Amino acid sequence: MIDFPIAKINLGLNIVRRRADGYHDLETVFYPIPLKDALEVQTMDEGFPSATDCDIKVTNINIEGNEQDNLVVRAYNLIKERYDLPRIHTHLYKGIPTQAGMGGGSSDCAFMIKLLDRMFALGMGDTEMKDYATRLGADCPFFLMGVPAYAEGIGEKLEPIDLSLEGLTIGIVCPHIPISTKEAFSRIKPRQTEVKCREIVMQPIETWRSRLSNDFEEGVFALHPEIGLIKQKLYELGAVYASMSGSGSSVFGLFRNPVDLAGLFGDAFVYTAKL
Repeated sequence: MIDFPIAKINLGLNIVRRRADGYHDLETVFYPIPLKDALEVQTMDEGFPSATDCDIKVTNINIEGNEQDNLVVRAYNLIKERYDLPRIHTHLYKGIPTQAGMGGGSSDCAFMIKLLDRMFALGMGDTEMKDYATRLGADCPFFLMGVPAYAEGIGEKLEPIDLSLEGLTIGIVCPHIPISTKEAFSRIKPRQTEVKCREIVMQPIETWRSRLSNDFEEGVFALHPEIGLIKQKLYELGAVYASMSGSGSSVFGLFRNPVDLAGLFGDAFVYTAKL
């Protein structure tokens, strides 16, 4: 069985307080975009010599580290604690850049939960799947929904919103600069917002540039000025709104007209699509 985990962008991202448990409360709008991975699951032959119940093959984009730490594998292992799952092979084709602020790993995790539920008729239901997703990552539950949503808490408190960017063109530029989420949070100074991003995105997109902010940008741009220059360039190319997504390093621009970004940003990953 195969499915296609989607990416997301953040429309506004405000860090409003540091919690006693060391995490941060935030306010953001998650918006799904058509950039995707591909995740395939097959049952493993009984005689196949595997030291693990769930192996994973990742292609197109390399992911460093122990494969058993991949969120896809962790989702399987967590669900197997309750359900009698067979051993499986997984193949993950990465189209979404890693450490880019577009939620690729969290999306892979959420789609793995949904795949296992369908493939093996587990009958988990939305509430149980959300519980597993929340235990694996703060923004994983969003990808179970796959619709625009306003998020609070650490990203797990979700409220679907009636927002459509249909007809706009999105352009994404992701330089080969991995941004550690831990490093990005270390440079944040939490602050309360006067107007929540949920209200701002309901206004005309032309008003967003002066009102809709990503609190990670200041610290990340100071460390990596070239990422800030990408945002500036997208505005020069005609974007009506541009922002870093999540904690970076990808930067997206929203355009009224089609745009061709090929060859304009060196060896950076570039993607465009009509929404």
